Amino acid sequence: MAKATAKKKHRRRTRRTQAQRADRHELYQKSVQSPEVEIEFFSERFRELRGREPLTLREDFSGTAYLCTEWCKSHPERRATGVDLCADTLQWGREHNVEPAGPEVARRIELINEDVLTVRTRKHDIVCAMNFSYCLFETRERMRAYFKNVRRGLKRDGLFFLDLLGGTATYDVCEEEREIEDEDFTYIWEQASFNPIDHHMQCYIHFAFPDGSRLDRAFEYAWRLWTIPEIRELLQEAGFSRVRIYWEEFEEDEDDPDSDYLVGTGIYHEVEEVEQQESWLCYFVAEP
Repeated sequence: MAKATAKKKHRRRTRRTQAQRADRHELYQKSVQSPEVEIEFFSERFRELRGREPLTLREDFSGTAYLCTEWCKSHPERRATGVDLCADTLQWGREHNVEPAGPEVARRIELINEDVLTVRTRKHDIVCAMNFSYCLFETRERMRAYFKNVRRGLKRDGLFFLDLLGGTATYDVCEEEREIEDEDFTYIWEQASFNPIDHHMQCYIHFAFPDGSRLDRAFEYAWRLWTIPEIRELLQEAGFSRVRIYWEEFEEDEDDPDSDYLVGTGIYHEVEEVEQQESWLCYFVAEP
């Protein structure tokens, strides 16, 4: 008895590190997603090309349904459908995004735990697949099949939005760190491997904290680095009548006028020809 008491007295409580206390989904939303930017881009392009306000959105690979929630919060008549294979991530989204938005918003959001290759939904004004999520389809057959299923889920005057990364730096192994403004952590993007034969990439997201702790491989991705012509051709093969490319406008860094690097403005223009860059991000807008 005395032995057990002594052991209990000398037991010290250890404080959990910031990494141990962190929620990876919350970190991802704060460091990767910008739903307000995407909603503005979707809405402006839709009004410009279709002459009306888009009201229904289907987000494929929706994860935590952050974009779906913000879409419905942006307009009282908007509805959203989120489709994802991971039931646990959808449930996290329900508890942390959808339900906290309130019943009036939550009732306009439907989350579906199914495969985007086979899911059947009502027809939407917009279908989107953001953050290069669709690149997990590494063959032309599977990618074409996905695009065909998207087309079935669009209204006759609907639009399909995709983003894609590229540039000379994407063909190499590298690691990029970015301190998240107003947050107490650092986002780390690692391109761990790239195979030039089949363009297969292995990538990871890590998070580092001021106390020295890290959340390594919080997210991992095995996908193909597709090119713009390949995606455009596959969309056309899937039946889309027109595929537009929107490219970000760059300008000199006002904070560092002597720098050779340009910075993105967040403004996108439809283009047919651009100069190669070390790193770029573009949007596809496909019309059925």
